[in-house]
Amino acid sequence: MDFHLADSSVTEALGQALGRSLPAAVPPGAAVGTLAGRTAAASAGAVVYLRGELGAGKTTCVRSLLRALGVAGLVRSPTYALVETYRLAALTCVHVDLYRLQTLTEVDELGLRDLVGPGHLLLVEWPERGGAAVPPADLDLALHYAGDGRQACLRAATAVGSQWLENLGRDRSLSFYLSNLT
Repeated sequence: MDFHLADSSVTEALGQALGRSLPAAVPPGAAVGTLAGRTAAASAGAVVYLRGELGAGKTTCVRSLLRALGVAGLVRSPTYALVETYRLAALTCVHVDLYRLQTLTEVDELGLRDLVGPGHLLLVEWPERGGAAVPPADLDLALHYAGDGRQACLRAATAVGSQWLENLGRDRSLSFYLSNLT
């Protein structure tokens, strides 16, 4: 799926829709928009890659996604801490930023493989810097500058990712911003 994000408010709307459409949070056939504000249900786990240049909106999107899942309080960028963890009733969300890491050993020391599986959502900014130390993605989100706005390209890499995009496609709040329906 491709979206045109005219400004940061649309990037935030994308993050909210991603949170509402997380496969574990959406019963099959349910209207996606009715789940706003609910804490995510237990999950089989998911990994999301966030790619894009500095300032493209990766953290803005994640912040909105986490809010939609029920994270309250301050949602920090992990640029300096590298890893920020948010525990919900049935889901642990881990936001990682690999931008400042120089070696695969540094990435491996984060123990990202231990942060995946049932009940975990791993959100990885700059995954290309992590090589084999980064678990494979279920969903790949690339943000690119496009004129005064951004272009978001979402691609599924697994069945979980495909279900997530299917759920997202049912969220009518973003239909105006869709560039395509692939």
